Amino acid sequence: MSSSHQTSKYFDTGATTTLPRRSTRANLASQSYKPEPSDDDVTFGSDIEDAVKPAASSPPPKGAVRRITAKRQRASTLSSPPAKKKIKPPPDSDSSLSSLSDSDLSSPESKPTAKSKPAPKPRLPKSLQPTTTKPPENWDRVYTLAKQMRLPGGAASNAAVDTMGCERLALATASPLDRRLHTLVSLMLSSQTKDTVNAVAMRRLQTELPPCTPDAEPGLNLANLLAVDPVVLNELIGKVGFHNNKTKYLKQAAEILRDKFSGDIPDTIEGMMSLPGVGPKMAHLCMAADNGWGRVEGIGVDVHVHRITNLWGWQKSKTPEETRKALESWLPKEKWKEINWLLVGLGQAVCLPVGRRCGECEVGLEGLCRAADRVKVNEGRRRRKDMGREVVEKTEVVEKKEEVGAVVKKEEEDGPVDFTTTTTKTEAIAVKDEVKTERAESTDRLRTSYTRIRRSARTAPA
Repeated sequence: MSSSHQTSKYFDTGATTTLPRRSTRANLASQSYKPEPSDDDVTFGSDIEDAVKPAASSPPPKGAVRRITAKRQRASTLSSPPAKKKIKPPPDSDSSLSSLSDSDLSSPESKPTAKSKPAPKPRLPKSLQPTTTKPPENWDRVYTLAKQMRLPGGAASNAAVDTMGCERLALATASPLDRRLHTLVSLMLSSQTKDTVNAVAMRRLQTELPPCTPDAEPGLNLANLLAVDPVVLNELIGKVGFHNNKTKYLKQAAEILRDKFSGDIPDTIEGMMSLPGVGPKMAHLCMAADNGWGRVEGIGVDVHVHRITNLWGWQKSKTPEETRKALESWLPKEKWKEINWLLVGLGQAVCLPVGRRCGECEVGLEGLCRAADRVKVNEGRRRRKDMGREVVEKTEVVEKKEEVGAVVKKEEEDGPVDFTTTTTKTEAIAVKDEVKTERAESTDRLRTSYTRIRRSARTAPA
C-alpha cells in the first residue's frame, strides 16, 4: 500500500461524520481579531507579566452609570452645607439698610421672621348675630287660612288659649299694678303646663293666698307673695309642672321686684329676663299683653309657634329663640302680637303635637303644608266633597219645595193649574227620596273607608 493511501485513510473526511461545533458569544469572541501588543504597551525592566500593561476596561453599562451618578450626587448633597438665601431689603427701607452687603443680609442675625396672620375680627355670639331671612313663599296665604280656622266657626275656634290664656287670667277688679303682677305670675306658672291647669292654679292664688297682715285682704299681690310661707305657696300651685322650682322662683322674683323695681314689674325686656324663671318668650308676651305694658317689642315664641312654623317650612330652627329671630326678620310687625294667639290655638285644636288633624286643616287641604299627612288630607278632601254635594242637594230640595208650594197656593187661588210645564208634588217627593238614597250611599262609603284605615293601622308593623 502506498503512502498516499495511508495518508488518505487518516484524512478522509467522507469516512467519518463530525458534528458542527456550537456557536456561542464566548466562542465567537475568542475568534475575534486581537492586535499584537505594541512597544508602548510593554514596560521594560520587569517580568513579562508585569511588563504588559493591562488593557483598558470596557465602560460600564448605561444603567450602572446612572446609578453611580445618582449616588455621587446624593453624597455631595449631604456633605455640602445648605446654600444661604439672600434677602432683598424692602423698597421703603432706610438708606443704612440698603447699604449693607449681601453677606451681611445673609447672616443668621438678619434672618426674617415668619409673616404673622392678621388678628381675626371680633364676632358676636351666634345668639346675638342678626338674622336675615327671606319671606317664605305663599306665607300670606298660609297666614290667612290659619286665621280663618281661628275665627268663630273655624276648625280651631274656641281653643283653650282664647279663654284661659296667660294674658286673660288677671282679675278685672284688681288695680293695674296687681294686674301686671298677675300676668307675670301666670306666665311663670305656664311653663310645661296646660292652660286649663294653669288657670286653676292662678284662681287659687287670687282667692286663697293668705294676707300679709290681719287687716289685709287675701289674694295675689306683691305684699302677700312676699309674706307667704314657701310651703303654703307650693301647695297652692302644686298642680302645675315643676312647682317646686316655680315656688322658689316666685319668692326670689318678689324680692327683686321690691328691691330693684319699686314693687312693679320691669318695663324692659332685659329687666324681665333678669328675673329667675323668665325667658324671652315670657318677657315679650308680658310686655305686649293688655294687662302688661302693652308694648310690642318682639314675638313670643312658645312650643306651638316653634313647631308649626317649622312644619310649614318657614324656617329650619332648633330652638324657639332661633325661630323668634327668623320670624322677626321678615314678618310684618303688626302681626308680631297676633301670631302667638293664632298658632297656639291652632296647635291646641287642629295641629296637635300628637295626632295632627290634617284632614280638617285648611293649610293642608290646599297643599301648603309640607308635613301634612297625605292620607288624612285625601280623606278630608273626599269628605268635604261629599259634604259639598249634600249641601247642593239640600238646596235643590228646598227650591223644589218652594216651587211646589207656590204651585199649590196658586191652584187654591186661581183654580186648576196645567202641570205639564210646572213641577208637581210627586216630582218633589221623588227628588227627596233620591237625595236620601244618595246620602245613605255616601255614609256607607265613608264608613267603609274608615274601616279600611283602621285595619291597615292595626296590621302595620310597629
